[in-house]
Amino acid sequence: MKIVKVSATQPKTPHDPDDWRTWLGQILVSVETEDGMTGHGVGGGGEAGIHVIETALSRLLNGADATPVEKLWEEMYRSTQAYGRKGLVVMAISGVDLALWDLRGKREGKALAQILSETKRNNLHQVSNGKIGKSIRCYKTGFSADEVISHGAQGFSALKLHAGINATQTVGDIVGSIRKARAALGPDIRLMADAGMKLDLDATLRIAEQLEDCNLSWIEEPLAPEDLEGYARLRDECPIPIAGGEHEYTAAAFEILMRERLHAIVQPDVTWCGGMTELVKIYNLGQKYGIDVCPHRGSEIWSLHAISSLDPNPLAESGRPWIDWVKGQPEIQNGEITIGDRPGFGVWFDQEGLATC
Repeated sequence: MKIVKVSATQPKTPHDPDDWRTWLGQILVSVETEDGMTGHGVGGGGEAGIHVIETALSRLLNGADATPVEKLWEEMYRSTQAYGRKGLVVMAISGVDLALWDLRGKREGKALAQILSETKRNNLHQVSNGKIGKSIRCYKTGFSADEVISHGAQGFSALKLHAGINATQTVGDIVGSIRKARAALGPDIRLMADAGMKLDLDATLRIAEQLEDCNLSWIEEPLAPEDLEGYARLRDECPIPIAGGEHEYTAAAFEILMRERLHAIVQPDVTWCGGMTELVKIYNLGQKYGIDVCPHRGSEIWSLHAISSLDPNPLAESGRPWIDWVKGQPEIQNGEITIGDRPGFGVWFDQEGLATC
């Protein structure tokens, strides 16, 4: 299954956010083989990611056998170490890796959830059939406290609220809004808070202490990813579990977070952290260290197959609402999502109809 073409484009929609999530945002990667098959994946990095793919990665992969996906990941990573290792280059590798996994599923005529389940069963000598055709619980991200108070949980059993402090807010504002949301929802709805790297250590501890009785499942990404000393303090002093890893790259970096127990929940984004090859490693590390894995935007098809196959307690975060060009993406209904049995990721694209940046 020789690779003959590796390409990428950046689709756009009227709903694209006017920030880095569009400027350096999601790209659609295609890997074509000599027998006419095409695998698709989504990565990141915008035009910069496309440049990495269509220069360095395509030169490496053209003419190679597409079958040994994990070996190709190692070759892509090693060949870009001088200017990669994290960030845009690994985002680009993620899209290529996912496209290669899509090809693997299509070649075998199986959904990737089934392939991942079979691999898990063989490695652990356990029966694991994935959750094809079964519902996976989801949580909604992006609600404000006012929306929750006005409209309730809208069918979800778990919600995540913003908890970052901007220039016009105080710790009291964040605490007050989350308390109001908890009061409106009652005790049965699971509630989380996402700080988006907009807190410092002192503010995080103050917020956590004042919200300790609100039964939050986690405070997400309060500090910068590189502030490992700060996360160690939170590990030892914060009364609410800490989640993070959305902006971290490769399983090697996640192992540090898990080994040192800097996060109680890790949240890799498969379209950024290195693709399915790395997400599988991260799930294995989670089992090794006893750390929960809850992928960022996990209801998007790129993580959903792994969640359905590898996660003992599957929970999928709602997707990026502006990405509507992935055809066949399962929809969340009544707070749950169901994965189909089409080969590979089971999605397709209207190539002629894709508007690009």
